[in-house]
Amino acid sequence: MDDLLATLKAAAEPTRLRLLALCAHGELTVSELTHILGQSQPRVSRHLKLLCDARLLDRFREGTFAFYRLAERGPSAELARVLVDAIPADDPMLALDLERLESIKRGRSEAAAAYFRDNAQRWHEIRSLHVPEREVEEALLRLLPDSGPGELLDIGTGTGRMLEVLGPKSPRAVGVDQSREMLAVARSKLEAAGLRHCHVRQADMYQLPFPSASFDTAVVHQVLHFSEDPADVLGEAARVLRPGGRLLIVDFAPHGLEALRAEHAHRRLGFADEEVAAWCRQAGLECGPVVHLPGDPLTVSIWPAVRLAGRAAVPSTPSLSMTGAHS
Repeated sequence: MDDLLATLKAAAEPTRLRLLALCAHGELTVSELTHILGQSQPRVSRHLKLLCDARLLDRFREGTFAFYRLAERGPSAELARVLVDAIPADDPMLALDLERLESIKRGRSEAAAAYFRDNAQRWHEIRSLHVPEREVEEALLRLLPDSGPGELLDIGTGTGRMLEVLGPKSPRAVGVDQSREMLAVARSKLEAAGLRHCHVRQADMYQLPFPSASFDTAVVHQVLHFSEDPADVLGEAARVLRPGGRLLIVDFAPHGLEALRAEHAHRRLGFADEEVAAWCRQAGLECGPVVHLPGDPLTVSIWPAVRLAGRAAVPSTPSLSMTGAHS
């Protein structure tokens, strides 16, 4: 009873209720919320702290920025959704807040589009060398049960494409990447797709900021060839999977295109099936049949694996850096 009253007290203030409503529509920084509310940053920060302390909001740091969104889990998260839903849709203050929020989202989208436009040529050059992405995505979907991926983690999310493809079938989906620019692109695309239950975080793929056994499915899509230590990446992915959870690894079969190493920062020129299977065994995963999608000249391979119950990954020394993928 005391916890419930304390949580209600935290929300029972006009500015804090407006903050809850705004953060239900996506991830926002203090400066963005300050702009929308027309209040000083110290005041907005104090309100945000009270809402976070009451576990009505979640806070995530990304470099020098902190993002806020409606809490995802726990009794306070459920109460936060109830409170937001109870706000009258025709409230004039809320309407003005959402109008300003749309302006901020448009600015984000324009910045993301400019970054993508400036860098797209690199990705198109690589995509021209293998099968169309649609074929890869369809093959991934066929490897999932009819019920969908469950709670999903996309490691090295890049532009967030895997969240766009698999997110609609997931109750909760998170993408992680080191690149703030790529995360900006992903956020813009997820907002445009209306996938409010999908979000992205800046994180190191060698040290994921999630408890063990947090997800039902993890995807490592065109990430391993950027990695210094692929086995460590797969070991960390296995750690956050629940027993019986699926890991889907997408990358290139071995090839000899040295230009990808020199011009596109690929550290590895593809992977052999036996090599990936050995890393999976080390991580407590059991590999299933490998899917090969031949292209010209690159072949895309999909290695599906399942987290075995009662099998712990062999600990390894984590790397200190992550190279984000560009999905």
